[in-house]
Amino acid sequence: MVRVLFVGESWSVTEIHVKGFDSFVTSRYEEAGLVLRGALDRDGFSMTYMPSQLAVESFPDSVEELSEYDVVLFSDIGSNSLLLPSRVFLQGQTAPNRLDVIRDWTSAGGGFGMIGGYMSFQGIEGKANYRNTPLADVLPVHMFNGDDRVETPQGSRARGSGHWILDGVEGEWPPLLGYQRLRARAEARTIANFEVDPLLVIGAFGCGRTLAYASDIDTHWAPLQFTTWEGFPIMWRNAVRWLAGEGDLGLTEDAG
Repeated sequence: MVRVLFVGESWSVTEIHVKGFDSFVTSRYEEAGLVLRGALDRDGFSMTYMPSQLAVESFPDSVEELSEYDVVLFSDIGSNSLLLPSRVFLQGQTAPNRLDVIRDWTSAGGGFGMIGGYMSFQGIEGKANYRNTPLADVLPVHMFNGDDRVETPQGSRARGSGHWILDGVEGEWPPLLGYQRLRARAEARTIANFEVDPLLVIGAFGCGRTLAYASDIDTHWAPLQFTTWEGFPIMWRNAVRWLAGEGDLGLTEDAG
C-alpha cells in the first residue's frame, strides 16, 4: 500500500458585485485536483488530502511525523504556507522549518513531487518562491528567478520518452494551456517534454526520489481534454509508485 499525502489545490474567492449605487460581496471555497485524487483513491494507494489552508497549521513538523507517508505531493501551494504558521507569523515564536523537514525526509528515503501551478515552483510574480528554499536542492530541476509561467492558450503538446512510468500511456498527448519553465538537472532525467522545456522530470536526492511536473492537474492549464485522457491516471499512478520506491530508478535511458 502506497501512503500518499497530497497537499494544496484549494482556495477561497471573494467577489464584489456592483449594481449601480449598490454593491454586495459573495465568497466561495474551491478545490481542484479531483481527478488525480480519484486516480489515487483506489486499491494499492492510501491517499490523505490536506488543503492549503489546513497545511499552514497542520503539515508535519518532523521527519518522524512525515514518515507516516511514502510519498508527498505539493500542488499549487506556495512556500509561505509552509514557512509561516501562526506561531511564527502572529506570535513571533520559533518553529521547525518544514521545508527542511521535507528535505531530510526525502534524503532518508521518501518520495517528494511538486506539481505546477500559479503557486508552485516560482509561480506567478515569483510568489511561490521555492527557488529560495531548501526544496531547491531536493527537486530534480533548476528554477528560474521571478515569474516562471509560460502561458500557451494555443495549446502545447508534450511527448514521452520511454521510462516505465509511461507504460500504458499511448498515442498523442492532449494539449496543455500553460506550464512552468524549468531546467532539468544534469543528473536527472526528463521523461516528458514540450519542444524545448521539460514537463515531467525525475531524479534522486540522497536515498529518496523526486519528481517535478511543470504543468497543472486542473484548469486552466490542464483542460478537461487532458484530465479525462486515459493516459492521465495511468501516468500518475505509475509516477506515485515510482516515487514510493517501486521499480528501477531509471535515470538513464539505458535503464528506462
